[in-house]
Amino acid sequence: MIMDTQLASLLTSGALIVIGIFGALFLDNLIKKVIALAFIGDGANLFLVSLGYKAGGIVYIFLPGMSMSNFSQNASYPLPYALVLTSIVIGASTMAVMLGIIIVLNKKYGSISASKILGE
Repeated sequence: MIMDTQLASLLTSGALIVIGIFGALFLDNLIKKVIALAFIGDGANLFLVSLGYKAGGIVYIFLPGMSMSNFSQNASYPLPYALVLTSIVIGASTMAVMLGIIIVLNKKYGSISASKILGE
């Protein structure tokens, strides 16, 4: 059985989100927690991109000489791609801030272990 591209993308995005939730909840290292949160964001981005996918679709740019009916039937949906582009920029900025906070915590407590920093 050959798997559809959109179905494979949806399953992969679900796997990324589950792995990210597991890492964010059960890992003790703060850097690994930040990477797990990035997995959750990447899974959400892949989910949005896979929603905008259209099998046999064309780029959503209306070119000269293209008929309006052909464009409207075959163009992929552009909104998820715009949302994902915005999400990537916000995610990169947030990750940079989180890693900066981890550097400050490491200088203050001498460790990046969440249990040592919280005093458990």
